[in-house]
Amino acid sequence: MAEPIAASAAEPELLTGWGRTAPTRADLRRPSSPDEVRELLGEVGDRGLIARGLGRSYGDAAQNAGGRVLDLTGLARLGEPDEQGRIELDAGASLDALIRHALPAGWFIPVSPGTRQVTVGGAIAADIHGKNHHREGGFCDHVESFELLTASGQTMTVTPGDSPALFGATAGGMGMTGVILSATLRLTPVETGLMRVDTERATDLDDVMARMDGGDEHYRYSVAWIDCLARGGRLGRSVLTRGDHARRAGLPEGQANGASPSLGSGSVTLAAPPWAPAALLSRATVKLFNEAWFRRAPTAERGRLQGISAFFHPLDGVRGWNRLYGARGFLQYQFVVPFGEEDVVRAVLERVSAAGRASFLAVIKRFGSGRGGLSFPIPGWTLALDVPAADGDLVALLDGLDELVAAAGGRVYLAKDSRLRPDVLETMYPDLPAWREECARVDPEGRLRSDLSRRLGLRPA
Repeated sequence: MAEPIAASAAEPELLTGWGRTAPTRADLRRPSSPDEVRELLGEVGDRGLIARGLGRSYGDAAQNAGGRVLDLTGLARLGEPDEQGRIELDAGASLDALIRHALPAGWFIPVSPGTRQVTVGGAIAADIHGKNHHREGGFCDHVESFELLTASGQTMTVTPGDSPALFGATAGGMGMTGVILSATLRLTPVETGLMRVDTERATDLDDVMARMDGGDEHYRYSVAWIDCLARGGRLGRSVLTRGDHARRAGLPEGQANGASPSLGSGSVTLAAPPWAPAALLSRATVKLFNEAWFRRAPTAERGRLQGISAFFHPLDGVRGWNRLYGARGFLQYQFVVPFGEEDVVRAVLERVSAAGRASFLAVIKRFGSGRGGLSFPIPGWTLALDVPAADGDLVALLDGLDELVAAAGGRVYLAKDSRLRPDVLETMYPDLPAWREECARVDPEGRLRSDLSRRLGLRPA
């Protein structure tokens, strides 16, 4: 991935998403103040502009071929949490920096994705979700307000109460309403830097869904790893992990003094090689990994203490882990279908397993209520899997999965997408017309553009 360059530079830079599948060149700038962002937005040409954070969208959401991209990581101010856990911070501040800043004072981020390397602005634009969506919703459910620089150069304070349409269009709107400059969040109080975790094996898909459906309400966080290569009676066999923040009073004797809130072992401990052989993540190697991972998990274990980094962000300990998929990169396919459409999840796993697609990162979660607009979550089951970008057959496979998902009233996650067809988008996101109207109101000239928006026809040409 390209490194950001100074705001004064003008040489086009080659950018990709985290999946490294579709590089394009853009005029990449790195402003260091809101005034500089406003100036760069005012100069934008026919190809438009999109904001970019740490580049963890898997596809082309933060790319803009032939246009301008603003790297906002230079806007990274962090305020201090108040007594209720409210904190003001810049959009370019990372979740990693926020956790390190707030955790010693007894606060944690309200929603955590699988990586800390996401900016606050990106978290709002993608309305990220975590293992607690079934109980506490998505990231934007914990945002009290944000400062939005619109295409006209106006800075607006946007709240869900005073500006519901604009707030809703920006939450999950993939940067199409303006440039988020700062935000006010509500944090979650914690007593320690530890998690109390229950782990159990599930023999198949029905088993894991029944366990989650019947027990998730008792846990703040819940997720299951799925062996997507398992077939027959073992289809969907899983390792279910659920937990909550450990309270100091419940710690074993002798551990309480060492449990002050801190990130603990949150540093990078390994680095992926600059290149990886194609066979590294072949069907055979991933099958061996999946077998070992399933057997390594306890049949049933209660109350294990685990650090925050290990529970939420294990892959952050491997720098550049996306390079493990080889030079052609990889796709992450994440979809959600409503409750009652469990057969679609089964059909997806059957097709992926039959095709021999090697994904060692496949997880299933339950979502609570959704927000509408282009925000991804709806009440239902979400499955995410990483697949090496190997050949044309993969596109045909995923196109077929899209049709299954759309017919069931589901959708794919735009922050992970790199190949969805625009005709399917209309079915998946029924609020798209209203979202387009709000975007046209605040950006009538269509200055906010990205490779993703052009590929999917999000805004009129």
